[in-house]
Amino acid sequence: METLLFYLFAAMTVGCALMVVANPFSRNPVTSAMFLVLTIVSMAGLFVLLHAFFLGAVQILVYAGAVMVLFLFVIMLLDLKEEERRKIKLFGLIGGLVSVGTIGAIFLQSLAATRPGANLPASGAEGSTAALGKLLFTNYLLPFEIVSVLLLVAMVGVILLSKKELK
Repeated sequence: METLLFYLFAAMTVGCALMVVANPFSRNPVTSAMFLVLTIVSMAGLFVLLHAFFLGAVQILVYAGAVMVLFLFVIMLLDLKEEERRKIKLFGLIGGLVSVGTIGAIFLQSLAATRPGANLPASGAEGSTAALGKLLFTNYLLPFEIVSVLLLVAMVGVILLSKKELK
């Protein structure tokens, strides 16, 4: 049953993520945002299958709840016209494909260089929030702070984009 759920959640995650980027049903960005919510929920299902219940709950509460409300608010606030929504520029397409190819090559190289399960710590409590907090604020403090600064910059960018021009 667990294997079947894994394949179901994995297929939903990949399928919904593809629908976020290339949605043939609708050109409306709200539809893409709803597919992003489905992607986040299916990823939370994968976290639950990994016995990371806290991460699954945070995934749904924070990302599917708060962040998606913010995304929808910005999409509706900007109110893009239909002809401005899906203009594909050649430079952007080539740059995106090069970026995805580079990230994929780095991923495959790092996957080939490691043995699965070689450096796993022996943890006594699965899904423990105390162990997660200790690990997050000791070993991963710098990446945690970088992500917080990136989120701050994104929030300032959204505010600047949503400001009306004063004439």
